[in-house]
Amino acid sequence: LCREEASELSSLKPQLEELGVPLIAVVKENVGTEIQDFRPHFAGDIYIDEKKHFYGPLQRRMGGLGFIRLGVWQNFMRAWRSGYQGNMNGEGFILGGVFVIGPGDQGILLEHREKEFGDKVDTADVLEAVKKIAPVK
Repeated sequence: LCREEASELSSLKPQLEELGVPLIAVVKENVGTEIQDFRPHFAGDIYIDEKKHFYGPLQRRMGGLGFIRLGVWQNFMRAWRSGYQGNMNGEGFILGGVFVIGPGDQGILLEHREKEFGDKVDTADVLEAVKKIAPVK
């Protein structure tokens, strides 16, 4: 599911470059060839946060019971129909998110935290937030 969202965010790369804003992914682990397999779906830099500092002191998780939620299955089917396949390696219960962060005091301009597996950010919202980033003087 993260590959689907990564691909959609990567479609914004030309606009982000024009605005001088980097596209960055922070992942929690690299099991086997996980990052290598993720790379074709993401056009930005990828950083590994094995200690999960970026995920915060209260990591948001969805346990195994999350798989009985209808929305999760709809998200899996949507991604599968679009040709995205994931893997079942490593820790798979920490929910992800997408942030647009401006420089200095500008801080977080957009915060999208997954509510369930496959809950994607709206790329139009991302682009709108990116356009609000104040240039560094």
